[in-house]
Amino acid sequence: MSLLPAKPRVRESFERAAASYDAAAIVQRQVGEYLLAKFDPHPAPTDLLDAGCGTGYGARLLRARWPLLHVTAVDFAVAMLATARRDADLCLAADIEALPCRDETFAAWWSNLTVQWCDFDQVLGEARRVLRPGGRLAMSTLGPDTFDELRQAFAGVDRHRHTLSFSEPAAIGAALTRAGFADIRLHRQTISVHYPDLKTLLRAVKAIGANSVGDGARSGMLGRNAWQRVQAAYEQHRTSAGLPARYDVILAYARK
Repeated sequence: MSLLPAKPRVRESFERAAASYDAAAIVQRQVGEYLLAKFDPHPAPTDLLDAGCGTGYGARLLRARWPLLHVTAVDFAVAMLATARRDADLCLAADIEALPCRDETFAAWWSNLTVQWCDFDQVLGEARRVLRPGGRLAMSTLGPDTFDELRQAFAGVDRHRHTLSFSEPAAIGAALTRAGFADIRLHRQTISVHYPDLKTLLRAVKAIGANSVGDGARSGMLGRNAWQRVQAAYEQHRTSAGLPARYDVILAYARK
């Protein structure tokens, strides 16, 4: 069984989500800000590849820090790139596992909440290839506690997968080492976003395109009784702020 959803299915999800993405991507923006806050390369980069750029928020964030930065934005969802073009210097419709870029092109490689959809070894091998010697990597992804409440709620109802399988920090560090990176730093923190009910929570996940989970996913709708059981199970996690969606965020930094 594949732990990753098929690429065409992921691309289709993000193509559909392009129009709703910016309004719904609260966590993605927050994680991008966290990622940048701990990213302090010296000297400041003159050029950077934004791997999995989405609608271009990363480019806006990075340019606010380094106004003269030349940003090459890469995403395989063309509808996302249509928006990113407003903020990036160059947009490439491509898979970040196979970048259409020459070796040793960039001073920095940045990726915000994208690599969880990919083969880590392929992505990081490409990142190292396109970085110049001494180039810096900054990457955020999600750890195994992400959507834990959702997994628990569905566990008593069926045996289907309802979330991606996210990697432990040790596995991310090992992948960076295998790719040949040095000065590896990992940081982990939790972000919780609260919603009034489960339907609103699931709509928010779908609005950012993050609803493909690979083999083992349910192919049809839950019955009414099963849905009520899921809702009741999730209600056990309710706080005064609402129903939580937990994001186990891992920030990674390294040098070529």
